[in-house]
Amino acid sequence: MPRQRHPGPRTRPGRSGRPAPRPRPDVVDPEVGREVELEIGPVAHGGHCVARLDGRVVFVRHTLPGERVVARVTETGSRFWRADAVEVLEPSADRVPSAWPQAGPGGVGGAELAHVELGAQRAWKAAVLAEQLSRLAKLDREVEVEAAPGDVERGGLGYRTRIELVADAEGRAGMRRFRSHDVEPLTAMPLATQDVADLAEAEGVWTRRWTPGARLELVAPAGGADPVLLVDGTPWRRGRADTRPNARRAVTEALHLGDGRDFRYRVSADGFWQVHREAPGVLVDAVLAALGDVDGAQVLDLYSGAGLFTLPLAAAVGAAGRVVAVEGDARAVKDARRNAHDLPGVELHLGAVDRVLADGDAGGSAVGRADAVVLDPPRAGAGRAVVDAVAARGPARVVYVACDPAALARDVAYLASHGYGLTGLRAFDLFPHTHHVEAVAVLDR
Repeated sequence: MPRQRHPGPRTRPGRSGRPAPRPRPDVVDPEVGREVELEIGPVAHGGHCVARLDGRVVFVRHTLPGERVVARVTETGSRFWRADAVEVLEPSADRVPSAWPQAGPGGVGGAELAHVELGAQRAWKAAVLAEQLSRLAKLDREVEVEAAPGDVERGGLGYRTRIELVADAEGRAGMRRFRSHDVEPLTAMPLATQDVADLAEAEGVWTRRWTPGARLELVAPAGGADPVLLVDGTPWRRGRADTRPNARRAVTEALHLGDGRDFRYRVSADGFWQVHREAPGVLVDAVLAALGDVDGAQVLDLYSGAGLFTLPLAAAVGAAGRVVAVEGDARAVKDARRNAHDLPGVELHLGAVDRVLADGDAGGSAVGRADAVVLDPPRAGAGRAVVDAVAARGPARVVYVACDPAALARDVAYLASHGYGLTGLRAFDLFPHTHHVEAVAVLDR
C-alpha cells in the first residue's frame, strides 16, 4: 500500500506539548522534532501504542499495533519518550481515514483514536481494561466493550451533548492541542450532537471573535430541552451576555430507562453530567441490573452528583428502603436536593466522600451501615481510604462505575483485600474516537 502522510497541522520542532519551564536560549533538546522509523507494538493506557527506539520505550500516538511508521519525537525524558506518527509506511487493516483530521498529529486533543475503525476502537479499549486488571488487580478476565445505541450507525460521531471551547489569541473558538496551552481554532466539532451544532450556529460560536482566553461551554440536553451557552460562566442569549439575576444557568436532563420508566433532573449547565447522549440510560440500566433486588435495602450512593443514580435507586429500594447519597460538590448537591425533593427515602450529605464516611458531614450526620454500595468516583478513583470505609459498612455487594481502567483495577485490588471478589464486569464505549472507556464492575463478599 502507498505510504500515507497525516493531514492537518504538524508538530513544530522543539514543541513538546506539555507546559514546562522555559528553557535557556542556549539549551536545545536536539531529539525533539527528530523523525524516526518505528515498529509499533501493543496498545497502552492513555491512547497510544508502545514502541522501542535503541532500547528506550516510546509512547506513540496516531498509530496502531503492527504498523511501521515514521514518528516525530515530541517529548523526551529519562523514563520514556513521546512521539506522533506522521507517516504510515505499513498500515494496519484497522486503520481508516480519520473521522476528525484536526485531532491528528499536532492537532487538538480529544479524538486520538479517530484513525481507528470503530470495532477496533472497542477492542483497543477492551485490551487496555483487561491489561490493567491483570497487572494491578491480578485478575485475568476477558473483556468486551459494548457500543452505545446509535453509535455504529453514526460512525461514532454526534454524541456529545456538552462541549467546552476556548478562544485563541485572535478570539477564534477552538480547543487546546494535546499536552499544550496552544489553541487550535475550529469551525465545527464532529463529536457534538446536532443540537449542540445548532446552538453553536445560532450564537455565532465559530464566526464571532471572542475575548482571547474566553471559555465557552455549550450544553444541549439529549431530551431536546432548551440549550445553554455559557461564556466565562455567564449565560449568553441571542448574541449577547445575559446578565439578568434570573438568567437561566441550568438545563433539564431526561433519563429514559430500558423498562420504560422516565426521570427528569435539573442540572447546572456547567455542572457534571454524562456527555454521551445515551450514557445516563446505559449506565443506570447497568447499575440497576448489577444491584439486583434491593427492595427495602439501605443503599449508599457515593459521588452522587446531581442524583443520576440516586433517583432510580430510590425507586428500586421502595418505601421501606433508603438511599444515602454523598457528594463533595455543593452545586451538585443543591441540584440533587431539587431533584429528590419529593423523595422522603433519600438522605443527602455534602462533603468529600472520604471525610463524610470517616467523620460525618458538616452538620455532624454520620453515614451508617449499607446493604449495597454504588460508587461513581472521578477519574482518580475512590482510593484506599474510601474503599476501607465502604468495606467497614459491610455491604454484601459493591457496584463500581469507573471511567479509568487503572483506577478501577487498583480499587478492585483494595476491595479484594476486604474479601470482595469481582463477579461481574461490563464495559461501554461512551467516548468514541477517544481512548476513554466506562465500566460497571460488580464485587461481592
